[in-house]
Amino acid sequence: MSLKCGIVGLPNVGKSTLFNCLSNAKAQAANFPFCTIEPNVGVITVPDERLNKLAALVNPQRILPTTVEIVDIAGLVKGASQGEGLGNKFLANIRETNAILHVLRCFDDPNVVHVDGSINPVRDKEVIDLELQLKDLESVEQRMKRIEKQAKTGADKEAKKTYEILSEIKDTLLKGQSARSVQLSEDDLKLIYDLHLLTIKPVMYICNVDEASSKTGNKHTQAVAEAVKSENAEILIITAAMEAEIAALESYEDRKAFLSDIGLEEPGVNKLIHAAYQLLDLQTYFTAGVQEVRAWTITKGMSAPQAAGVIHTDFEKGFIKAEVIGYNDYITYGSESACRDNGRLRIEGKEYIVADGDVMHFRFNV
Repeated sequence: MSLKCGIVGLPNVGKSTLFNCLSNAKAQAANFPFCTIEPNVGVITVPDERLNKLAALVNPQRILPTTVEIVDIAGLVKGASQGEGLGNKFLANIRETNAILHVLRCFDDPNVVHVDGSINPVRDKEVIDLELQLKDLESVEQRMKRIEKQAKTGADKEAKKTYEILSEIKDTLLKGQSARSVQLSEDDLKLIYDLHLLTIKPVMYICNVDEASSKTGNKHTQAVAEAVKSENAEILIITAAMEAEIAALESYEDRKAFLSDIGLEEPGVNKLIHAAYQLLDLQTYFTAGVQEVRAWTITKGMSAPQAAGVIHTDFEKGFIKAEVIGYNDYITYGSESACRDNGRLRIEGKEYIVADGDVMHFRFNV
């Protein structure tokens, strides 16, 4: 399961700096460097010390972490919803992402000119929100026109329900609120999934602050927190300039020493990646053998067959059972065989819900 996040933000808010920091986020594992798919797309590894510890015990031929695809989405200006600037391309890029990382400038620096002449992250947020909301409104109204007849005759119950959902979203958008503000069930979301609404995606507001505000925030971050309290959104405070310094250091040891000097345990970009995981309700399980130790991304609440299907669809179709060792047990006993001998290897069936950190081996028949 791949995770794709789009970074958005107005000019000079630190968006590109943050993207460049993420593109160098290889402190946790130097063997897994950032790679570029396109000029504005990168794949980075998800830092997970558990993977390294499992690999140290198993000593596999290769180690494969799970990854996050980061898209630096450019071209947003006022009027993007109408195609201004690179508007159409910008909006198309966002549609392809799982979540939005919205960078807001929350620092004062006369040497860095703001596109609107003053520092106001709430205003900046509203500029981007408006463009996304206008595009969603267009999509919603077009769909409503297409299904209106079926919905109003009442013969097509699905069309009727879809029309009701879209009507509620339309009213919300017209109030200047994002579609994610509407309380929708899983079944409701399935009915409108193919619209790929922009403002229904989970969003994390990344407040880019100066170094002095990196731990406690400032008046700008407080204003953002107040502005988004009614949204289903996360807020992360980060200092992109400081992250750039960390990313520029050559070795893992140098980065670790730098972090120690400033009183941090890990770079802010690591927190960002972990926070993105939480935002999308994701977790990790592992497979461990002499050929490879690998991390796999799944949605929380997935059953063992569904988790197996992330490796290959045949694994899910022909699922028989799963051999499961809890991560802590694996580390405590040091090997699969020791866990088996001590009764810490469990046999689980189709109903088993995978726990974060499970070390699993699947048996299947196709």
